[in-house]
Amino acid sequence: MLSALSLLLVTTALSVVMLFVLSSLRSSKVEGIHEWGQANACAVLALLLFASRGILPDLLSIELANALFLGSAALMLAGFRRHLLAPVPVRPLVLGMLATMAGLTFFHLVIDILPLRTVLVSIFHASVYAAIGRSIPAAQEPGLAYAFRFTRRAAFALGAVHACRGIFYALQAGTPLDFLDPAAYNLVFFAAGTLALPALTLGAVMMANARVLHDTAYAADHDHLTGAWSRRAFFTFAEHEHARAGRLECCLSLLVFDADHFKRINDTHGHATGDRVLRDIVLHAQEVVRKIDYCARLGGEEFAVLLPDANHQTAMDVAARLRKALDRSLQLAPSTIPISYTVSIGVATLAQGETLAGLMERADAALYAAKADGRNRVVSAPLPPAPAQVFEGGRRG
Repeated sequence: MLSALSLLLVTTALSVVMLFVLSSLRSSKVEGIHEWGQANACAVLALLLFASRGILPDLLSIELANALFLGSAALMLAGFRRHLLAPVPVRPLVLGMLATMAGLTFFHLVIDILPLRTVLVSIFHASVYAAIGRSIPAAQEPGLAYAFRFTRRAAFALGAVHACRGIFYALQAGTPLDFLDPAAYNLVFFAAGTLALPALTLGAVMMANARVLHDTAYAADHDHLTGAWSRRAFFTFAEHEHARAGRLECCLSLLVFDADHFKRINDTHGHATGDRVLRDIVLHAQEVVRKIDYCARLGGEEFAVLLPDANHQTAMDVAARLRKALDRSLQLAPSTIPISYTVSIGVATLAQGETLAGLMERADAALYAAKADGRNRVVSAPLPPAPAQVFEGGRRG
């Protein structure tokens, strides 16, 4: 038969399991893991002390147990705040715990009223869980949305249940109650109180796992230095857009560009300065291109911009704006001489029946022509030669 004691033991086991799950995520260096682990460790100790009511002294099974359980909720909030790179409200949490413990001690040692102790604890937990829900943003990137939405809703639901629990027991203030009372209403509220931490830890693990997968995918698809799309991601997009252009007979253009005399910048000012130049190039290039365009670092100082639905004139206009935006001086520090750089750009627009490799070759050839023609300029690739037509003659009868 279900009892409050069995609920305590089951929840203790769940918290131990969650500790092992969180331990497996420590190597991921996800923010919040440490606090979530501490929260579950406190909860395990608190639940075991609660289960020892009547065996251990009340000071341990009531005061210490409640202090640990309040601390576990506070640590969960701290973990979520750290995970979301938000400040932890240490002062409100500490003051809330001290006020709750003061009231709890008063209603145990001075006037022994279990319902009012439950009210105080419920108010603290409801406030903390509501704060967790408010801390988690509603809108997230697709890879993170489900985990964030689940945890946010769970936190608000648990906060609401604890608020109802507090109201219910406030109305029972004059009724003598037993902590492990097997009554159905007590078991329901007991389950809500003890299972809250495993439920929130599940949400935390989901958020941490989603973050790891999201960061891994981002690292694979983006250049680690500049934040531009990676070469691998760029060719994936290019193949998709090339197939789409052939299927829908729409335009597709490509810009290939690189920094002029980049080796001289590295040799004169060092590779750290060269890296700053590359990051500056991507930063200002992304301000020029459209949101639907793909700006990628192909390698070294070479970049590419894929322009879906852009005819040749549009591509030339974008290239002209890009060349102008990247003819600039980078001020590294107030006391240093600005580092000037320019780029050369090759432009090619997909011809009917042309392969993606052919488009890339023509854009590369235009880039080399821009370099040979003096740099800091835009060169348009000539159209590929039309395929030879084969005429078939019929035999005379």
